[in-house]
Amino acid sequence: MAFTLPALGYAYDALEPHIDARTMEIHHTKHHQAYITNLNNAIAGSPLEGKTLDEIIKGMDMTNMPVRNNGGGHWNHTMFWELLRPEDKGRLSGPLKDAIDSAFGSKETFMEKFSAAAMTRFGSGWAWLCVLPGGKVEICSSPNQDNPLMPGVGCGGTPILGLDVWEHAYYLNYQNRRADYVAAFWNVLNWNVVEDKYNKAL
Repeated sequence: MAFTLPALGYAYDALEPHIDARTMEIHHTKHHQAYITNLNNAIAGSPLEGKTLDEIIKGMDMTNMPVRNNGGGHWNHTMFWELLRPEDKGRLSGPLKDAIDSAFGSKETFMEKFSAAAMTRFGSGWAWLCVLPGGKVEICSSPNQDNPLMPGVGCGGTPILGLDVWEHAYYLNYQNRRADYVAAFWNVLNWNVVEDKYNKAL
């Protein structure tokens, strides 16, 4: 069964003014769709055909660049759209808040460090918050479409929050102002989704 583009579950303009509708539409229907098309082509007729996306990512042959880049692109974007769900965004609370306070001292310090990881990722890539065994959380970043589930990439835990810092994610609205885009991200992040991912990762 070939991979298909997941529905957003909300309108392209639902995140305005923080992320504009045209960027969302192009990002979803062009960039994400291209990763899926290329991934399907890359695994066709291979032992990877029929595996789940998680199985492909966790068992990644890091020398297989077509699968690495496009499988990562599909996995990363699928998660990213979930994190941006505009309804009832909630607030940081419960065990996730405790883990973030334990690791970083406060929500504000966590946001500063996560934003710094996004800002200092040279070129294209992602910033991540990952859950380690035992429930501890850690920030890392990865280049291109790599993610921490791939062998040897970063945190070594389960990613529960990821921010796309490829220019295609923000250039129409923010041009080269990555800092403004990163700041805007906190206005559209759905903490309920992050908490759910944290609890499942445990």
